Amino acid sequence: MKAAIVVEAGKTPVYGDFKEPVAVNGEKRIAVTAASLSHLVRGRASGNHYTSSCELPFVAGVDGVGKLENGERVYFTLPKAPYGSMAEVATVPTDQCLSLPDDLDDVTAAAIAIPGMSSWAAFKERARLQPQETVLVNGATGASGRLAVQIARYLGAKKVIATGRNPEALQSLRELGADVIIPLTADAEALEDAFKEQFAAGIDVVVDYLWGTTAELLLSAGAKAAPEAVPIRFVQIGSVSGANISLPGAALRSSSLVLMGSGLKSVPLNRIINAIDEVLQAAVPGKFEIAAQAIPLSEVEQAWTVDDSRSRIVFTI
Repeated sequence: MKAAIVVEAGKTPVYGDFKEPVAVNGEKRIAVTAASLSHLVRGRASGNHYTSSCELPFVAGVDGVGKLENGERVYFTLPKAPYGSMAEVATVPTDQCLSLPDDLDDVTAAAIAIPGMSSWAAFKERARLQPQETVLVNGATGASGRLAVQIARYLGAKKVIATGRNPEALQSLRELGADVIIPLTADAEALEDAFKEQFAAGIDVVVDYLWGTTAELLLSAGAKAAPEAVPIRFVQIGSVSGANISLPGAALRSSSLVLMGSGLKSVPLNRIINAIDEVLQAAVPGKFEIAAQAIPLSEVEQAWTVDDSRSRIVFTI
């Protein structure tokens, strides 16, 4: 079968032939139609993600959309190594396949599943977001952050605050449900003051896609300005701006901050899959928007390094 094959960690996958997987008991054979290129896919292919496999060569991709042998359209995730989703055929356990709504097309389903899950799981599994709470999305101008704004509103948040560096993208978030936007282009003092103003007014949940300096400023502002003994659930999802931060112990002792992460090993796999299912079922009624660019899998080598921070690349097979 044709596939996107990782032959060396950190190198661009190559388009070539790979042995076709064979479904065993409890697995489904899927004729793949679409597979998304996400940060997770790139991270696993590079060997830098905490869920990366050391076995080479392997087929890139962690999830996708396709058809079962009976013609049913499904979303699927996590084929067993060395197989991945960026191939003509995938086999996965039955409980890792989800039926797709008829009105959700293959490319959109593939594009929205992982970035949508990232905030859906953070809100529902980790932060336990309640209706009428206030949410701040740090790093809201990328594909995942834009969905986080929409999902927060869909789940009942009364106020959504969005941060980001791209002025145009940040302004467009108002149409997607953001009540307040905070540009991350100001100096550290001005930015912390802007954060403190919002914390003083009340923030219940922070979902953070950036980490690094802005996360430090958010945690500091929350510790200084949030009303006394009011819990703030801070959920770390991504590390676009840096892998590490400096966190003074006093920031935790002097506040009701609850710091947690959300990802493949902090939420059980069955709950991750359930979160994806809920995102896919909500995508059309929630009118979730995600920019997606469909590219033939045969062009994987040219498309792999394209910046997709605002538009999700989906390989079609």
